[in-house]
Formats: sequence, structure tokens, C-alpha cells
Amino acid sequence: MFDVTVGLDAEPAREPRAYEALVREIGEDGAGEVRDVFWSETCARLQLLRTLSPAQHHARIAREAHSLKSAAGTFGYLRLAALALRLEKTAESLGETEFRALLNQMDAAYAAAHAQEPQG
Repeated sequence: MFDVTVGLDAEPAREPRAYEALVREIGEDGAGEVRDVFWSETCARLQLLRTLSPAQHHARIAREAHSLKSAAGTFGYLRLAALALRLEKTAESLGETEFRALLNQMDAAYAAAHAQEPQG
């Protein structure tokens, strides 16, 4: 797994060596299938987070952020993983405005990572 403590403005949004390592471990077909699941689950997780309130659901938010951080790190989506780590660590203390701003940053990181994916 790659270090997710890099700066949030780190380029690229995607570390290509992470996917290459996964391909070596489980093969191209398996890695592609797992990546497809990652994209759909991450999209659903980001949508779910938007339905939660940090005042009422901070423990659930932290768990979802932890899962997202781990998955994003596995695939080398560094910016998304770093933002998820921030959310995981601050879920209990975030106000609604800060929470929504962080989700907006996560949505942007998700879109940037997805845009850097090789098409094939």
C-alpha cells in the first residue's frame, strides 16, 4: 500500500505503480474487476456520506472514511486517500460546513483520479 499522508495537492491524483502492483498480484482481469468495484462502491460511499450529519453520525462517517481511505490507498489514489484520512480523523469535531466542504474536495479528488485512469 502507498503512503496516504502526502500533501493534498500532491500530483498525480493517481499513483500508477499501485495498480501495476495489484496486476502482478492478481492478474489483469482480477485487478480490472476489483477496480470497477472500487469505482462503484466509492461513488455509493460518497453519496451515502452526503446523507449523514457529522453531529449525529460521526462514528459512521469515520468508519466509511476509513474504508474509503484503505481502498483508495490500495489503488494509489493518493489525494482521495489523504482526504478520507482527514475525514476519518476529524469526523467527531467537524461542523456541518467543514464536513460539506471536505466532501466537495473528496468528490473533486474522486473525479480527478477517475479522469487519470487509463481507458482500455
